Amino acid sequence: MKIYTDFDLSQFNSYRIKASCRMAMFPETEDDIREIFLDGKGAKKILLGSGHNIILSKEYYEEEFIIFSNTYDNVVVNDNCLEAEAGVTMLELSKLALLNSLSGLEVFYDIPSSLGGAVVMNAGASGEEIKDLVIDVRCYDPISDKFFSLKQNEIKFGYRTSLFQESPNLIVTKATLELKKGIKDSIQKKMQEVKTARWSKQPKEFPNAGSVFKRPEGYYVGTLIDELNLKGFSIGGAQISEKHGGFIININKATGNDILNLIDEVKKRVRNKYKIELEVEQRII
Repeated sequence: MKIYTDFDLSQFNSYRIKASCRMAMFPETEDDIREIFLDGKGAKKILLGSGHNIILSKEYYEEEFIIFSNTYDNVVVNDNCLEAEAGVTMLELSKLALLNSLSGLEVFYDIPSSLGGAVVMNAGASGEEIKDLVIDVRCYDPISDKFFSLKQNEIKFGYRTSLFQESPNLIVTKATLELKKGIKDSIQKKMQEVKTARWSKQPKEFPNAGSVFKRPEGYYVGTLIDELNLKGFSIGGAQISEKHGGFIININKATGNDILNLIDEVKKRVRNKYKIELEVEQRII
């Protein structure tokens, strides 16, 4: 396990917000995870995966950060199943699936997330979600100091949510995904089509954390923001993307407060005009 003090979190959040924490730990085994929690019982800890889909609201954190990024990322291929640790990125997992002619992860090829984060938020796109592939998830409960597995139907998957959001004490450590045998060329073609389509619509050239808001039933967030003429509207260094209104981008050293204030302004204007209460998809820390 790697442990750092006064750790710079700038490269561990996709908005590239300047922030740091008192201590950051990168576990490499289940024993490392147990050690972190048993040695520091009672101390508040913040869990990060790849650092996507989050907003760091403070410049400095006294809390300890546990980071699954470039570590805890082993994967075992078992016929058409992938048994993967939570720290592997969806990019690397989809590449491994391609290498083994396994289909099902194509839409995740360009979704920036760790597997753990994808499971927690039931990540997805184009009508496909990670829940459709999950067989079971292994997790750790620091309260009972136990590792255990949950079947797919026990995880309460919903639109961008799961049991793990209701029970944040549970830490996802591993997941088993069931894919289908496919033709490598066809899998690769779909992956490239997904990437091309996403890059044509999304502001990949600026630091961002993906879609800011959950889609309200019967509406598209991007359309609402277009109608309010909010594309390009900025607060501090944060701006609503001119390319896609559902994204906030860091154009000039944005702080967490810049982003949160911009979110509040969008929510207020949507509420006033459409009587819709937008729900933030990103995790605010």
